[in-house]
Amino acid sequence: MMATHKVQIDDVVRDATPAEVAQIEARQAEAEAQAEAAEVKAVARQAVLDRLGLTEQEAQLLLGS
Repeated sequence: MMATHKVQIDDVVRDATPAEVAQIEARQAEAEAQAEAAEVKAVARQAVLDRLGLTEQEAQLLLGS
């Protein structure tokens, strides 16, 4: 079963057109990909910190960020 998407413009709520559904789903996929990339980056950063024996605060002091 395909999910239905609603669109609201001003006070009018209606079913999304196929083009709008495609756009909504593309944006959702992009957001999920960005969230996954951020998680991968955070895990990799933590792995490097662990390997170097540094805390987040020590890394920030070293990097000046």
